[in-house]
Amino acid sequence: MFAIPVSDRASERVPVFHFNAKQTGRHETYIHSEKLPFSPKCCTFAHKSHTYILMSTYQSEDIRKVTTRRLFEMKQRGEKISMLTAYDYTMASIVDQAGLDVILVGDSASNVIAGNVTTLPMTLDEMIYHGRSVMKAVKRSLVVVDMPFGTYQGNSKLALASAIRIMKETGADCLKLEGGEEILDSVKRILSAGIPIIGHLGLTPQSINKFGTYTVRAREEEEAKRLLSDAHLLEEAGCSAVVLEKIPATLATQVASELKIPVIGIGAGNGVDGQVLVIHDMLGMTNGFSPRFLRRYADLHSIMNGAVQQYVKDVKSGDFPNEKEQY
Repeated sequence: MFAIPVSDRASERVPVFHFNAKQTGRHETYIHSEKLPFSPKCCTFAHKSHTYILMSTYQSEDIRKVTTRRLFEMKQRGEKISMLTAYDYTMASIVDQAGLDVILVGDSASNVIAGNVTTLPMTLDEMIYHGRSVMKAVKRSLVVVDMPFGTYQGNSKLALASAIRIMKETGADCLKLEGGEEILDSVKRILSAGIPIIGHLGLTPQSINKFGTYTVRAREEEEAKRLLSDAHLLEEAGCSAVVLEKIPATLATQVASELKIPVIGIGAGNGVDGQVLVIHDMLGMTNGFSPRFLRRYADLHSIMNGAVQQYVKDVKSGDFPNEKEQY
């Protein structure tokens, strides 16, 4: 709940009274004001010698327009789903304002933020930090947080405890877990707590030590059948969507056609229901990673490098700051 003083005088002390409305169970806020603007969403009451306005934060429509349900509806009407990673307040604010459907707070932060070779070093506390930072900026996008390696595999009770921590401490909308049948117990236990999950199949970076390579997965018939089976298992368990990473486009198209839930691809062709990329790669901030599936929409590495070089030059020459840039 929140309260908005309606007085013109910003310095005025505004007495605020709280109570729990019996008819709704919501916590309401009353504000003293000298001016009573007309609004169909407000009501007034008298207390001693003052008049108060009732303001409630309850809204009939969630201002955050993208939900897991709406992703499902997007698939039903054939609308593609856009998804990018973000790890901090500023970047999340930009992509949210740009109309992005889904923000993934990915454990890829291990690579592009922390400089690690793999995603394995990311901790639960670190993912919560990034998730909380992103959530402070977002008004529209659905926010999904990766569960890091070691927080859900092989122990469904630990998985639930980890999931609850992420949801409570970040305020995120959804979690993403890598794997199929081998993590099904953890998936079901987390879902039983009412926490939405997006699955992740194909190339699963947290299992890189098992694969030994980042090559395309599920080329062989046996692995392709297992992936298709895992996708159905995740849907039947109650997952809201599935990410397919670096698998043959024909297989990804088959998975998307067989599942009712959205299928989002990264290196999985155009026959799926949406696409996801790591934003540092998509914006050209990184220049040492160029897989076939990556399309760069900008060259920020060159732009930022040039800007910093110019700043260094201006500082050393005494050109910055000039007279207009000082007090």
